Amino acid sequence: QVQLAESGGGLVQPGGSLTLSCAASRFTLDWYTIGWFHQAPGKEREGVSCIDTGGTTYYADSVKGRFTISRDNAKNTVYLQMNGLKPEDTGVYYCAAERTNVEAMCARPQGYWGQGTQVTVSS
Repeated sequence: QVQLAESGGGLVQPGGSLTLSCAASRFTLDWYTIGWFHQAPGKEREGVSCIDTGGTTYYADSVKGRFTISRDNAKNTVYLQMNGLKPEDTGVYYCAAERTNVEAMCARPQGYWGQGTQVTVSS
């Protein structure tokens, strides 16, 4: 059974940093475009950042300059480095994998999904 597992969430103060990880099991992530998605309380899930097999990246305007997506194919893991966190970044972060381009992935996510990891930005 294909699985994605997010980790690295937690409670952080405004301006702080977290690194989220998305690890795959039973399939090879380097064949897929990977996306990170944010679901704030009471809101719809939205694309934050995506990366394709060639390293092309996409970032939502709200996170440009603060978040960095990267992939380590040897570890079958994709990361989301989040700096300068704001209270509005609070929510559940999910990763997903699909064979598509970064724009399509972040706009209309499909494919395999993880269970999510909670990020809370609060003083």
